[in-house]
Amino acid sequence: MANTTFSGPVTSQNGFIGNVVGSVQVPTYTVASAPAATGLTGTVIYVSNGLAGAPCLAVSNGTNWISPAGTTIAAA
Repeated sequence: MANTTFSGPVTSQNGFIGNVVGSVQVPTYTVASAPAATGLTGTVIYVSNGLAGAPCLAVSNGTNWISPAGTTIAAA
């Protein structure tokens, strides 16, 4: 399999297979500025105040942004 280097945003309709070397940066939001989760199932974002004021990653379930704790993100 060939190696490919990308710069800028990359979008895939079928996901990616392989190893990530280095860091992965996800979009950063606050609870108030996060986009609607509708239609974004499986999308990951960083929420700087998502667990009652504490930062966390959140995943869209198609309706809400869910934290690793299994709760809908919410500010303090």
